[in-house]
Amino acid sequence: MFNFRSFILSGLLFSSLTITVSVSAQEAVKKSDPEPPKFWHLMDLKTDGYFGVSLKQAYLFVKGKQSKTVVVATLDSGIDTLQKDLKSILWVNKKEIPGNGIDDDHNGYVDDIHGWNFLGGAGGKADFNETTEEVREYNKLKGRYANVADSTATNKKEFAYWQRVKTVYDTTLNKATTETAQLQPIMNALMATSGYIKQALKIGASGTFREADLVNMKTANDTLSQSKYVWTTIFSQEGGNKTNAEIIKDLSEYLAKLNNDLAPDLEARKRIVGDNVDSMDHKPYGNNLLKFADASHGTGVAGLIGAVRNNGYGINGVADNVRIMAVKTVPNGDEYDKDVANAIRYAVDNGAKIINMSFGKKLSPHKQWVDDAFKYAASKDVLLVLAAGNDNDDMDKNPDYPNDLFADGSSTDADNLINVGASSAKLGDHLAGDFSNYGKKMVDVFAPGVKVTTVDTDAEFNTEDGTSFSAPITSGIAALLLEYYPSLSAKQLKQVILASATPLTGTMVYKPGSKTDKVDFTTLSKTGGIVNAYKALQMAATLQGERK
Repeated sequence: MFNFRSFILSGLLFSSLTITVSVSAQEAVKKSDPEPPKFWHLMDLKTDGYFGVSLKQAYLFVKGKQSKTVVVATLDSGIDTLQKDLKSILWVNKKEIPGNGIDDDHNGYVDDIHGWNFLGGAGGKADFNETTEEVREYNKLKGRYANVADSTATNKKEFAYWQRVKTVYDTTLNKATTETAQLQPIMNALMATSGYIKQALKIGASGTFREADLVNMKTANDTLSQSKYVWTTIFSQEGGNKTNAEIIKDLSEYLAKLNNDLAPDLEARKRIVGDNVDSMDHKPYGNNLLKFADASHGTGVAGLIGAVRNNGYGINGVADNVRIMAVKTVPNGDEYDKDVANAIRYAVDNGAKIINMSFGKKLSPHKQWVDDAFKYAASKDVLLVLAAGNDNDDMDKNPDYPNDLFADGSSTDADNLINVGASSAKLGDHLAGDFSNYGKKMVDVFAPGVKVTTVDTDAEFNTEDGTSFSAPITSGIAALLLEYYPSLSAKQLKQVILASATPLTGTMVYKPGSKTDKVDFTTLSKTGGIVNAYKALQMAATLQGERK
């Protein structure tokens, strides 16, 4: 995830090819916290000093025990099916004959060997650049209501929804306009300064560099000196493991996402996928291709759950005996309710016991479809793990979608759903990720999500921020529990993960989004704690399983 806020707030000012680094930026570099070590999210607070999930201790606890393979579905942006850390742990649909163009298992999906792409279309295409839901809904309704007053509206319910849509739409457009104006000059400057550094390092136009490459670089002139300083600052914020190309790619994708709201292609879905997003008609759509240009996010999520352990490459996943079912559901923009509902049902029907959902949005025009899919997962004893979101917002006041506040009023706390916020590496006032959503009622627990090490497409590892990565760490713990205690139900998995997250009473932290307002960490989630694999396994060992 590109941490655009750190760029905007850092104090880096760019003007044409002249680079001015403000005093506040220089102070930010001097005062920034040390980079946490790679794989800190797996470490133990007592033995290592980092607030990870105590995975070494967890594996010592189950040493000698037999595990059972668990299928975990990732509803995400796709996956790099050839990634060395993931290739051998992909779910394989053994009822399908690869590449024969026939739906051998009669499940409605042709050649779904490792999963399915609900954004796919004919000719190997995918609708992976989308806009937000509020932009889609605004354009759908504006013809009926843009010039209608409350007193003249005949459909009061739909008009009230339109008013809500317009409020969210206006906020989104203002944000996109402001951030594009702030970030585009930064993108231009990063491209220019990257070029100067490549010349100095003599690595060619296609070469890449990391923070370590800058340490001994000779700065022969002011332009090169300032370029080095800019990139040193950027690396200090985004992580020294990333290359310049990865940072530029992240920023480029984020700018594209903003542009999708400012200049939306509202016909892309119909043109590429060809379905009706407002009709749950159960007609087949999509394709079986899982890797596109946006697959980095889904690849990182899958790696945190179950990347091959101890192979001398990439990272170690949390769980050691999983199969990842990749269900491409999330574009660079907002997911469609229809796809989310169908993806959940696909995962459940094909044997997933845990479903990771690292996405969210501000509106849900067909929430009932998703609610019904949640309930279907519950009826099949499947655990759902959801990222809380990255808007440093109080979810109790402003919930994202999907959620378990069911439209029919039947639930406010689903037994099979865990909502996860993001925590950082060190116990202290920055323990809560400054971007993380929170909520005493809506967010269940926190998990590592600040500068965590993930795998990436065509790469060994990367460093990422986001609740998108807290969720799969939690999914990995759930999978680990189910591997060694396969009789635990989805309800019990949730209970164990939450009960083993010790409340950090008295730990005062900056409230996400604030640099001055401190709150007790326990006020930010239902449990007031951080997930811990070791404690969860200890607790699981004492339970009588309820899985049918």
